[in-house]
Amino acid sequence: MPLNDLLTFATINGRIVNLSFFIASRYLVAKKSHNLINIISAISVVGVGVGTFALIVVLSVFNGFEQVISGLVNEVSPHLLIEPRYGKTIDTITFPAGRIRAIDGIGALIEVAEEDALFRYRDKQHIGRIKGVGSGYREQSHFASLISSGDFILQQDGYDFAVVGAGVAWFLGVNVKDPTSLLTVYLPRRGKASVLSFEQSFSSNSIQPLGVFSSQQEFDARYVLVPVEWARSLLGYTHEVSTYEIFLSEPEKLTGIQKDIIGILGPDFKVKDRFQQQETLYRIMRSEKWAIFIILTFILIMATFNVIGSLTMVILDKRKDISVLSGLGAAKRVIQKLFLTEGILISLAGGVAGLFLGVVVVLLQQHFGWLKLGGDSGSFIIDAYPVNLKLLDVIAVFVTVASIGLLSSAYTVRQALRRLQSDNLKNE
Repeated sequence: MPLNDLLTFATINGRIVNLSFFIASRYLVAKKSHNLINIISAISVVGVGVGTFALIVVLSVFNGFEQVISGLVNEVSPHLLIEPRYGKTIDTITFPAGRIRAIDGIGALIEVAEEDALFRYRDKQHIGRIKGVGSGYREQSHFASLISSGDFILQQDGYDFAVVGAGVAWFLGVNVKDPTSLLTVYLPRRGKASVLSFEQSFSSNSIQPLGVFSSQQEFDARYVLVPVEWARSLLGYTHEVSTYEIFLSEPEKLTGIQKDIIGILGPDFKVKDRFQQQETLYRIMRSEKWAIFIILTFILIMATFNVIGSLTMVILDKRKDISVLSGLGAAKRVIQKLFLTEGILISLAGGVAGLFLGVVVVLLQQHFGWLKLGGDSGSFIIDAYPVNLKLLDVIAVFVTVASIGLLSSAYTVRQALRRLQSDNLKNE
């Protein structure tokens, strides 16, 4: 049998093995003629392992923060949002609310009237956004669980009340336990603006704040929740609303329900899920994650230079072996395959070790939260660094390490063997 076939498979101790892999693995662990080669090989493995470890840990941390931010956003966002494609308002008389409520899986269809506003409380002012919500909003949304002070009450005994965001409450110094201090809301009058008179340019009304909610910082610093009829009166609406918010009793049917609603409403309306409502935020988070992935991949490529050096020195150290194999009739591609396997093994040894250690650290942090964000408990929304291990990230990191190892090893083997062959010809 030709040696080229023997170097593909051979029987060793009664087992059929890939001979290229067998020899390459022996080269990996065997003591070299120069101790420096062993040191460089160890450094190569450690370098690739550290880079791989950093990749999986950082990606998991980004996943964790994305999960936390998504949770905060979802707490204040409906499952589906209906907006007019043209204009700012929706006519509730012609809107097919009954047909939408009849769709299986819809828990509530809430009318919403909102607009930018100027808030004044005692001697302080703040620009934010007023959001009037219809009945059933408390039961369907998560706002009741987000109350940090006071109560989530918008209407009681025929009176209207407001619930303000924590940021708005901080800017204005709102005290929900003081019934004598009212929150005054100013909105531009529709079609009656006057540059000469503030009273003629703005409509205003006062309302007592009874609660403060705390969720996402951007939302908390802008929004004040009021009854929809109170907001509609201040906006000068009769039977218009700004949007409709839909909360589902069966969220797993969201995609189908969204298509059904689009079919009912037609092209004059936009129906957005939670991702589409916060599309910019989600895109930024994912862009940051993959930007860091690319940066760390470049660092991993730099660490691979150790693999190139180590593999080059192994090839030089095994010149006698190469001469013996060539003398026995081994083709050039067989020798290339042998040392290519060696380079891949060096990369994979570090990559698998780093990946395993990274996964272990992430899982420990995920379950025990040993690494804290701050010294004081309660200083942040979460106490420990959030992590979330995803299988796709593990696969992506492994494929990246294997690809870098394969490409660098292929280039190194080709160049080193060509140089070695050229030196042999000169010596002859």
